Amino acid sequence: MLELPLHTGAEHPNLTLVVLSSLLTFLAGLGLATYGDRVRAFVRTLTTDSAE
Repeated sequence: MLELPLHTGAEHPNLTLVVLSSLLTFLAGLGLATYGDRVRAFVRTLTTDSAE
């Protein structure tokens, strides 16, 4: 078992790109979760204003 090292992905050629994209996706998810009500209210005002 010890001769089989775990695959960490450290030898991936674009490791920086993978880490940055996953971090940005995580932060975007946090932002949407935090401000989701405001975004939904803003979209509702846009759709109700355009319907009139």
